Amino acid sequence: MELGQVITAMVTPFDQEENIDYEKTSQLLDYLIDNGTDAVVVAGTTGESPTLSEDEKLTLFEHVVNHVNGRIPVIAGTGCNHTKSSINLTKKAAALGVDGIMLVIPYYNKPSQAGLYEHFKAVAAATTLPVMLYNIPGRSGCNLEAETTIRLARINNIKYIKEASADLEQMAHIIRETPDDFILYSGDDSLTLPIMSIGGAGIVTVAGHIVGKEMQEMINAFKAGEIAKASQLHQELLPFFKAMFIAPNPTALKAGLNMIGVNVGGLRLPLIEVNETEKEIVAQALKNRPVMQ
Repeated sequence: MELGQVITAMVTPFDQEENIDYEKTSQLLDYLIDNGTDAVVVAGTTGESPTLSEDEKLTLFEHVVNHVNGRIPVIAGTGCNHTKSSINLTKKAAALGVDGIMLVIPYYNKPSQAGLYEHFKAVAAATTLPVMLYNIPGRSGCNLEAETTIRLARINNIKYIKEASADLEQMAHIIRETPDDFILYSGDDSLTLPIMSIGGAGIVTVAGHIVGKEMQEMINAFKAGEIAKASQLHQELLPFFKAMFIAPNPTALKAGLNMIGVNVGGLRLPLIEVNETEKEIVAQALKNRPVMQ
């Protein structure tokens, strides 16, 4: 399955009572498709997955699949820190018609590398869907080491990894030692171009909600050999990337989307709205962001 080069880790829109707002979700999906998104991840970190119940996730998956209606791939975030629960959610998501699943590193319980391997192997064995691993040591408390990823890449339906370790040496090792059809994506907006330069395929993006077309332009320039143009776009985008992470994700992003008229509502505790200083930083970043001509 081709996922493209700009995959958006989609926010979850809420109404004033903090319920999922499905009308806003539909509007957001149409906006994303029109603005550079090749695929979406639903109920990932940016979608505030820790605050969503299983029933909410399943209803959200179903709604997104139905609304997208085959226009782009839909990847369901079904990973958690309990293997059986992840297997159950994966099976239910598959029955709703999602195109793939994303499995985060089990958080808090800090398994060994052997435990990580067995966890991902077990979930992958429970589905025929393509699997994207998600390595994010800063949130999960442990790193999926290169050798473990390389072993997992030999499993038939483990096809992708979202790498948010910021370790370019680790990523280069993974790219070098895995099959050609195993695809590595950047999990950090600011590392998109550096990771492309070592063989990455693109980005699972946060900032791409707003600068998706510009990120497509940067990646396309790099792939066309227009390195100076790609580098210039990278430099121009960096301040915007930084602004999107001045507060815990997705607080700044939701503020920015609401500012540009893409209404996604607020957040669920323990996340809180950006303060006035942060709001001004987001507003300035929006004003100064590069815009594709």
